[in-house]
Amino acid sequence: MQIALDQESKMSLFSREYRSLSIGAVGLCSMIAFEAIGVAAGMPAVAAALDGMALYALAFAATLAGSVVAMVWAGRDCDRHGPLRSMAIGMACFALGLLLAGLADSMAILVAGRLIQGLGVGALGVALYVSTARALPASLHPRLFALFSSAWVVPAVIGPAISGWIVEQFGWRWLFLGILLLLLPTAALVLPPLRGETEPAPATRRSSKVLPWAALASIGSVALSISAYAGKLTVPLVLASLGAVAVSALRLLPAGTLKLARGLPAVIALRGLNSSAFFLSEAFVPLWLHQQRGWSITAAGLALTGGAVCWSLGSHLQSRMSRDATRATWLGRGCLMMLVGIAICLATVLRALPETSMLFGWSLTGLGMGVSFPMLGVLTLRLAPRDHQGNYSSALQLSAALCTSSALASGGLVFSLLQGQWPTPAFAGIFTLAALIATLSWRSVRRTLAHDPAQARSAG
Repeated sequence: MQIALDQESKMSLFSREYRSLSIGAVGLCSMIAFEAIGVAAGMPAVAAALDGMALYALAFAATLAGSVVAMVWAGRDCDRHGPLRSMAIGMACFALGLLLAGLADSMAILVAGRLIQGLGVGALGVALYVSTARALPASLHPRLFALFSSAWVVPAVIGPAISGWIVEQFGWRWLFLGILLLLLPTAALVLPPLRGETEPAPATRRSSKVLPWAALASIGSVALSISAYAGKLTVPLVLASLGAVAVSALRLLPAGTLKLARGLPAVIALRGLNSSAFFLSEAFVPLWLHQQRGWSITAAGLALTGGAVCWSLGSHLQSRMSRDATRATWLGRGCLMMLVGIAICLATVLRALPETSMLFGWSLTGLGMGVSFPMLGVLTLRLAPRDHQGNYSSALQLSAALCTSSALASGGLVFSLLQGQWPTPAFAGIFTLAALIATLSWRSVRRTLAHDPAQARSAG
């Protein structure tokens, strides 16, 4: 047994049997990240060229709409057929959406392309998790998730600059067509190693029974994302959309998730809580520095860069932990670091700390997110039964998407109501909400330790 453990510890993601899938998966994750970050930075130029500012918000909401539905479908499909089919279909949708957007001659066609891209991104996100679980040893999962984090961090740091250069040198169409060209060799790396991972699950719930709920979740999430443009209808739209998201979440997420039931439901709930606390705060850190303290856009962006770099550092830190007890301890510490970091940001907004404390607070938040975020993914793959890995991988990402969109809309509504007359309470309200969410996450970490196999089997 000791020899087996020693051999497992010497395994590498880049050994001959795993090299193709590892490189391809990280490359695919990088392309998805650049599509989300780099394309967003170049979207003003796209909308101006197509005279489509009226549909600007829909260009982002369409991608979210497609991804939510595809996450649900892909989870069930991976469990029934293995990850190969979902991966191939996801790549095909992603490629078709990129092609359609890159050749678009109107904003409406570009929005359609973005919708199809979303279908691809949602399916690929789930298929990547299941591929990792099926094709790689469990000891390599933390290392691959660390590389996934880096694959997101690099586009976050340099993506906007690269997208600006591409638009200036080659035109906005190459924001989409350039990714498409890179997708072809990536498919050649990722798909062949998955050919043997096609065994069906013995009993998986038909996806047709949940797709209507996925559509409702998609509509609710999109409505939340564009609620700021609803004028006098903003408040009722947010409330109705939150209700739609909550009802669909009850149907789509494993039983007990909303109650933080012990085991996998708590793991999935924590992914949603951590994501919503982090991204809610992230949206307002540079705005506070720029609007309230007079920092330039570039200087304010340094805070986000620090958080992204620390996210990567935290992710690589967790990849070096092999003992279960150590990882469980550091999951709690990661959530606590997020809470303390957000609390420092709140204290800075309230003028209890100097404004430069915002940089430290957000870096600490990023470090905590880097430690905890991949750990929750690894824990999901470890606890989920093999024939329900797709279902739980889908739920993990769906929880993050629904919770984040709900938190952003709720926080944005409070901010819009207060910001005009009481800017400090408006910003303080945002960070208070994020701190409360982070507190719930930290206090619930122990609930991820227990696992009921019967509950896991019934969740599919």
